[in-house]
Amino acid sequence: MCLIVFAYRAHPAYRLILAANRDEFYARPTTPLAHWDNAPEVLAGHDLVGGGTWLGMTYDGKFAAVTNYRDSRGLGEKALSRGLLVSDFLRGHNTPRTYMEVLQARADCYNGFNLLLGDTNGLYYFCNRENVVRELSPGLYGLSNHQLDTPWPKILRAKSALRQLIDTGSIQSKDMFEFLADRHKPSDGELPDTGIGIDRERLLSPIFISSQNYGTRSSTVLLISPDGRVSMTERETLSGDVKTYQWKLASL
Repeated sequence: MCLIVFAYRAHPAYRLILAANRDEFYARPTTPLAHWDNAPEVLAGHDLVGGGTWLGMTYDGKFAAVTNYRDSRGLGEKALSRGLLVSDFLRGHNTPRTYMEVLQARADCYNGFNLLLGDTNGLYYFCNRENVVRELSPGLYGLSNHQLDTPWPKILRAKSALRQLIDTGSIQSKDMFEFLADRHKPSDGELPDTGIGIDRERLLSPIFISSQNYGTRSSTVLLISPDGRVSMTERETLSGDVKTYQWKLASL
């Protein structure tokens, strides 16, 4: 993922409200949101190059998502796939905190990343550029390719859109997909300087990215109610296909 905005315990009708865009090269082989054949408890897309995923959930309430952290300290071919951080958690038995605490010792085996992990007991954040496990309090958050709530224009704009929906009291997936499709580009003076040059900063600045060979490949909306009703919807950009899965968590 390259953009995630979410409200955690910030709406009376939802335990979690999450909207996310996955940005990737169009040619990278991927399968859409579905149950995994080798792990039927996992509901996620599948990166066929790295073997992991960018966002997923299990039927017993485990949730995970990852974004890349944009910097120049890459490990090249020696780096492990960051998508495996998501799939390994979803297929494993550790709690979010335990998984992250174990990860701390080997976090430098990966290029920069942000990791969100949750279950029915809590929601946690970990960035290997600070190497600190953080349990999140109720609130509205935004995450892109820097640390949580870094005030990049796309994060501020997406959080504002989600806040407006929350303030109306009505949360609809179609409205969330609408702001996930926002192609507004901020002025050059608002852009961060992450060392990739101004042309690349401009390309990556909107909520929804579009270019000749790279852009927003899919958008996901996840809604979880306090009593454990889950709705997870993915919209693929290239095909236009939309898939929705709904279920009830037995543990809530």
